[in-house]
Amino acid sequence: MAAFIQRMGLLVLACVSLFVSGSLAVDKGNFKTCDQSAFCKRQRALKAGQSPYRALLDTLELSDSRVTLQLINDNNKVRLLLELYRLQGNMTRVKINELKPLRPRFEVPDVLVSDPPTEPMSLVSQDDNGVVLSLGAERQQRLIVSARPFRLDIVEGPEVLMSLNSRGLLAFEHLRMRMRKDTQANPEGEEAKEDADGAEQQVEEKETVEDGDKEEEEIDGMWEETFKSHTDSKPNGPTSISLDFSLPGVEHVYGIPEHADSLKLKTTDGGDPYRLYNLDVFQYELYNPMALYGAVPVMLAHSAERTMGLFWLNAAETWVDISSNTAGKTVFGKMLDYVQGASETPQTDVRWISESGIIDVFIMLGPTPADVFAQYASLTGTQAMPPIAALAYHQCRWNYNDQDDVKAVDRGFDEHDIPYDFIWLDIEHTDGKRYFTWDSHKFPTPQDMLQGIMDKRRKMVAIVDPHIKVDSSYKIHNEIRAQNFYIKNKDDGDYEGWCWPGSAGYPDFTKLQMRDWWASMFAYDQYEGSKENLYVWNDMNEPSVFNGPEVTMHKDAKHGDWEHRDVHNLYGFYVQMATAEGLIRRSGGVERPFVLTRAFFAGSQRYGAVWTGDNAAEWDHLKVSIPMCLSLGLVGISLCGADVGGFFKAPSTELLVRWYQTGAYQPFFRAHAHLDTPRREPWLFGPENTALIREAVRQRYALLPYWYQQFYQAYRTGQPVMRPLWVEYPKDMATFTMDDQFLIGKDLLVHPVTEEGARGVTAYLPGHGEVWYDAHTFQKHNGAQSLYIPVTMSSIPVFQRGGSIIPKKVRVRRSSSCMETDPYTLYVALNPQRTAEGELYVDDGHTFSFDSKKEFIHQSLTFAKNVLSSRSLCHDCRFSSPSWVEKVIILGTSNPKGVNLKIDGKVTPLEFDFDASMSVLTLRKPGMSAGADWTVELL
Repeated sequence: MAAFIQRMGLLVLACVSLFVSGSLAVDKGNFKTCDQSAFCKRQRALKAGQSPYRALLDTLELSDSRVTLQLINDNNKVRLLLELYRLQGNMTRVKINELKPLRPRFEVPDVLVSDPPTEPMSLVSQDDNGVVLSLGAERQQRLIVSARPFRLDIVEGPEVLMSLNSRGLLAFEHLRMRMRKDTQANPEGEEAKEDADGAEQQVEEKETVEDGDKEEEEIDGMWEETFKSHTDSKPNGPTSISLDFSLPGVEHVYGIPEHADSLKLKTTDGGDPYRLYNLDVFQYELYNPMALYGAVPVMLAHSAERTMGLFWLNAAETWVDISSNTAGKTVFGKMLDYVQGASETPQTDVRWISESGIIDVFIMLGPTPADVFAQYASLTGTQAMPPIAALAYHQCRWNYNDQDDVKAVDRGFDEHDIPYDFIWLDIEHTDGKRYFTWDSHKFPTPQDMLQGIMDKRRKMVAIVDPHIKVDSSYKIHNEIRAQNFYIKNKDDGDYEGWCWPGSAGYPDFTKLQMRDWWASMFAYDQYEGSKENLYVWNDMNEPSVFNGPEVTMHKDAKHGDWEHRDVHNLYGFYVQMATAEGLIRRSGGVERPFVLTRAFFAGSQRYGAVWTGDNAAEWDHLKVSIPMCLSLGLVGISLCGADVGGFFKAPSTELLVRWYQTGAYQPFFRAHAHLDTPRREPWLFGPENTALIREAVRQRYALLPYWYQQFYQAYRTGQPVMRPLWVEYPKDMATFTMDDQFLIGKDLLVHPVTEEGARGVTAYLPGHGEVWYDAHTFQKHNGAQSLYIPVTMSSIPVFQRGGSIIPKKVRVRRSSSCMETDPYTLYVALNPQRTAEGELYVDDGHTFSFDSKKEFIHQSLTFAKNVLSSRSLCHDCRFSSPSWVEKVIILGTSNPKGVNLKIDGKVTPLEFDFDASMSVLTLRKPGMSAGADWTVELL
């Protein structure tokens, strides 16, 4: 029997391998549509405007921290508890749960960084029709609770900002005992188990039915559901929830990653809703709402007047419907409405549908984009501060064959003068897909290999996936089983599925004890062969189960008291959390970790990087990498990138070069390729293409000081690093749908070349009265215009905003660590008012000392009235750097008579050159220390 099972497992893996290597596109039939997801189909069948829910105003209770109010479903008399909180920072929290559930419903833990601090609300008025609550006098905000049907409106002055249940699509499927024709309670005939309150609720429901009110009819899929060959037993029955939100004045909504789609979310009328359910979808299809590897249930709504956000805190399978009263109207049609005086206000309606849990939604009221980012960051935390090396270039492949292959690739970068910081090892480096091990034939001395890389001040990443080979000779498996840490199947045995090792168990990362144990496995005396320059990649953590429904885990698997359906979208979040903690612990809490994850959830930004998964070497995949990373940045995850060159298939040399040029200006910069693709190290495509790739990578390294500074700001404030233009130009409607160009911070605008055979691109330079400088030629252009830019294969259209100061290190060496003490060049781009500002941030690049000991340099750089100055922004910080300023380049200035440096009271004349044709002034070797206060005056 065991031999038969082993043979069947090998057959499954062979089929998967064939499917992966031979498939031209995702098989959409492996993944559910809304019609195939019973709860989504039920919820979507509800008609708008027929809400059965009524607010029982006599149950209103108001305390210092919250308002509670009961709701009743007039169809079945089930009561819900509504909780309202006014949160500090202009946010409102709305929670809805059953008043007396049969058993507790799942509420998402560990995602919020703390219990959000509240502000008091006050009762303004109350009558038979509703209640008006004050959300604070400062903004004249009110929360209006209407009783019949139940509805919430948030208003500011005379303006309605948002309405909840205005379309009457609130639906809350209560926990219940299964009622059969013979009145037996449940399918197995077992005795129902409920607490006293639950029993009381069931009695109330039974009495209601006997009194003639109609209980919900049992519909197919409520208590059992089959998809393909998999049956979901649904022991708790129907538990889904939904709520609709109306956004007056809003036409543009964004977020809810991960989807391979445009930045602006499309309406879903006539098609499937956007789906949030972490799935292993290789070579995914573009421009549709299918679920992918990660799920962040956060949506941003933006108009020229305001930015707001919705955070739907639920980890179950979720679908999001979007409709708009302006959808389908052409620009001409909208103009005609305006000319004719049409009175219809634009409005977007959004409906969230989740399979289980409770309604727990945070309404972030902005009003600016920066406010919304700060509000969300206050709830779920900011992007982890990465080691600076993580922002450099990463070389990856499935798989580098052995230690000699690693040495040869490492040597190839040096021979071709291309810098890199990390080389990566995929699953083949292990002993038979047993993670935390090494193949003793291919990697016999991993520490020697790591030391050789370390000697060049480089690093390595090895993959550690969360599926564990079921093998009695494998230490990791034995310890997890001995401590009862595996997820259980519906029959309480260890859940097993098929993945890369064959039969595999899946650790229950929802358990704190399991996460602690996992973290301990990264200690140097546990993870044999590891060293301090070995970092980690968590793949397949959706979780991926090759023989499971939709290539993932059965929903009726058990995590203690909870079903997998309740926690599914949290699994990857917990895996990355535990891995990052392990890397921190192994250094005694000193070193910052670097962990890449494929699956993610709200809050994953606290633990490292994500990438866009198994893309393909196609031009459209290159294009979609931009909106995919922009969408992630909007919901807090700034350290995002796409596999350069495409994971599947073989890119043309033109596509590969263009992808390097694009990836060099995206936050996480890694080349990666499938096992079956031809090798594609940067020097394998001829000297001309090698030179083009080298130049793109070198541009990335020169900009590392700016990238690092942007990630410091993201860590402190929650602002995205790679951001859409509308974030900085929120009233410029021309920017609202742009996703072929983007900003890095607020001062660099990038329009990559993503069209095959392109001879030019048209970039939009925003900002009336502003100027932009070509970052390569220093040519000045006016803002608020679309600029046609002729391009060649060497072109990467990048512009620096007039009014900014950007630090670079132009002495590019073989790794970022080799550039640690190198000097800076400051690029000062003047605006029409002849002013500019920027910052310089420096720390040790890899430890937590910047945070725990305030060991960093943070200088404010300003130019005004012909004086360039540097002033410390942290007077009690303790850090020194041997780096100095070797050059200052001032764009858009005039020829001075002289230039003086003043530092510590001493005045020194400086050498300079002036290019009159471009109005560029260059100051050579001024020699100021990076951490010093100084001024440079143009005479």
